[in-house]
Amino acid sequence: MAQVYKEIKPSMRTLMGPGPSDVDPRVLKAMATPLVGHLDPDFLAIMDASMDMLRRLFQTQNNLTIPISGTGSAGMEAALCNVIEEGDEVLVCVNGVFGQRMSDIVGRCRGKLTVVEADWGKIIPPERVRSALEKSQPRVVAIVHAETSTGVLQPLEEIGQMVRERDALFLVDTVTSLAGAPVKVDEWNIDICYSGTQKCLSCPPGLSPITFNDRAMDVIRDRKEKVQSWYLDMSMIERYWGSERVYHHTAPISMIYAFHEALRVIHEEGLKNRFQRHSKNSAALAAGLKAMGMKLLAQEGYRAPMLTTVGIPEGITDLNVRKKLLSDYLIELGGGLGDFKGTAWRVGLMGYSCTKRNVLCLLNALESILAEEGFSVERGVGVDAANQAFNG
Repeated sequence: MAQVYKEIKPSMRTLMGPGPSDVDPRVLKAMATPLVGHLDPDFLAIMDASMDMLRRLFQTQNNLTIPISGTGSAGMEAALCNVIEEGDEVLVCVNGVFGQRMSDIVGRCRGKLTVVEADWGKIIPPERVRSALEKSQPRVVAIVHAETSTGVLQPLEEIGQMVRERDALFLVDTVTSLAGAPVKVDEWNIDICYSGTQKCLSCPPGLSPITFNDRAMDVIRDRKEKVQSWYLDMSMIERYWGSERVYHHTAPISMIYAFHEALRVIHEEGLKNRFQRHSKNSAALAAGLKAMGMKLLAQEGYRAPMLTTVGIPEGITDLNVRKKLLSDYLIELGGGLGDFKGTAWRVGLMGYSCTKRNVLCLLNALESILAEEGFSVERGVGVDAANQAFNG
């Protein structure tokens, strides 16, 4: 007898981890739009509109500003492997997992790696970058804007200026920050910038928004050897997204539909309003957590509004709390990575998931669960503090 497989029916969740975030119903609906060909005139018009909206989000005039077919990690690899050749000096700023991942890719590209480090939960001090630049001549300086493993939001403007003065390329990871905090590609002298769709864009994972300016494209065109990745070679991909429309690979049509609608949602809200929403909800969450006696791990004054890292109280088991949150309240939180593994929770307030309701529901759930686990917390104190922050 033939095996009968059940229809997929995953449980409803409130996604409040480091990504993916909940997806706007409008975006899910867009994914059900009938397919057309990847060179169909209707689809080409959708591509053009998506590029225009993405430029506005990145705050750039760069011509090559597109979504790459692949997750944020594909964007990271495309950004690095296109501009690094064997022997090129590359300076990578590392204060978490994703700086470490960029360093790994530099090695795979056979670049000559220099690392500027800071403690987990701390920003990279600009003076430390300046010191490293005085001792080397890097082709590329790479840094993470919002480090997903620590919740730190890195200031970029000063570092971007010093990198430009040294005529290096400034490469920035905005996977977590884009659409949740300002990303000013042109103003901050960023040459290459990539992101992901599954966080503050509130779109399913599967695309990596990326932008290259003319300085970066000149480096790619002047390479001595071909880009090591055929699939991520931007000198070929730009010809599909540009006026030539030269076939490179079959675009993920339904994901582009979703991306287009997610960008429409963002611009309808307005960037200023969207950034204010993330900041306000993050501040209320922080107030509630601190009122409960919990410690925030990211450096004060540099906390990413879309991702809060909170220390797990002594005597509390990480998995017990997260399992109860999922089973009893249908809320997903993220555990710690790297140096924060087993000692931190990562709370995401990203895009469609960034709401007052989610902040209050999480604080209420945490109060109950932590009390059950033996942590001394006054009932309602976190929710009350968050409400005061919302009303302040």
